[in-house]
Amino acid sequence: MTARAAETPARGTPVAKPAASTTGAGPGRGAEPESSPPNPERTGDGTATGLRALLARLNTPAVRTRLGTLAGVVILAVLLWRLGTGVFVDGLRRIDGPSLLVALGIGLVTTVFSAWRWALVARGLRIRLPLAPAVADYYRALFLNAALPGGVLGDVHRAVRHGQSTGDLGRGVRSVVLERMAGQLALFVAGTVMLLTLPSPVRDDLRQTAAPAGLAVLGACAVVLALRMNRPRPSRRGRALRSALAEAREGLLSRRNGPGVLVSSVVVLAGYLAMFVLAARVAGVGATVTELLPLAVLALLAMSLPLNVGGWGPREGVAAWAFGAAGLGAGRGLTVAVVYGVLSLAASLPGVLVLVARWYAGLRAGRRTGAAATAPPAPVSHAEDAPDRAPLAPDYASLPPLEVSIEKYAPKESTRLARSSLPFSAEPSEGRPMTPESV
Repeated sequence: MTARAAETPARGTPVAKPAASTTGAGPGRGAEPESSPPNPERTGDGTATGLRALLARLNTPAVRTRLGTLAGVVILAVLLWRLGTGVFVDGLRRIDGPSLLVALGIGLVTTVFSAWRWALVARGLRIRLPLAPAVADYYRALFLNAALPGGVLGDVHRAVRHGQSTGDLGRGVRSVVLERMAGQLALFVAGTVMLLTLPSPVRDDLRQTAAPAGLAVLGACAVVLALRMNRPRPSRRGRALRSALAEAREGLLSRRNGPGVLVSSVVVLAGYLAMFVLAARVAGVGATVTELLPLAVLALLAMSLPLNVGGWGPREGVAAWAFGAAGLGAGRGLTVAVVYGVLSLAASLPGVLVLVARWYAGLRAGRRTGAAATAPPAPVSHAEDAPDRAPLAPDYASLPPLEVSIEKYAPKESTRLARSSLPFSAEPSEGRPMTPESV
């Protein structure tokens, strides 16, 4: 067989193709494999996934708080740009000592009744909450709400601390949520009645939209009720919703808690409206109380929006618009809002005392715990029935020395002889008989 025949493969034998080189595009090196065209479905899935991830990242509490703070800053910046800084300075200049004292008194009444409402709701959820600690915690929460951005961080702190102290974090948080919900519900119902009956910039528009909005709410409730009745088995979300509604009914609408929650909510709302009227009087607004109440309701509704910096932002914007629409002047409305914010901050100042007292108590408890950990252990007495006071030990050093006779305790001669003699012994343990001399 020749060399050429050896190089030629036999018939039926598969011939291996040379592998294409991927390290060059020149001739003789092999062509690069063609890239597959992009899949439009896969690209769309990636875009949707990225959008969902971005929305999930923006939906965190920290991001929402920062966005709310940014919105409040923007609103205040626009007001300063349009109305100037003289409105803020004028509002601060008008505040005096008697107005601060009246604000402290109004704040005391509203805080005590708010704490009582919280205690009632907690009792409905089977949580024990005395009134005095509830008042202290509520003052602390009010101060933190006014001092920190977001306007709700004090309530969050109050809910978490109360849940941790009771050993049930979820139930403690729900008690605070229901208590705040009761206050907002009272404001919404009473505010709607005032805006529909009293002269206000939104009365005509509200009367036109009240009937369609009411019908839409009733229709939505009917649809939700029909869907729940036709569902064969309640889902996990449905069971959680049913449990939450049962807790709300027990905490807010039960026969034992309902009257107290209603009375406290009315008193608290009346205190907020009185604070706004006081701020209007301090700012020099001569309008009647019936003219100021709808404007106060609009400002309080704006304060419930989480787009503020310690309560500042939407309240000032809505007050400026409402006073301007009512013919009282936008600048005067901004001044009233500024005075209201300062008076509310002054009414929450007892919360600083609560913070300092709790901090000092915690510091003392930490020092006491550290001292107890580093102290040497106390000697343990093994006597079971030891008296309250141990008797004094006798002073043996002051006694005269006793003379002990060695002859009395010396062994007898017969005993020594018995021990040395055999087969007798004085020890019965050796198994030998004892003699009379060894006794």
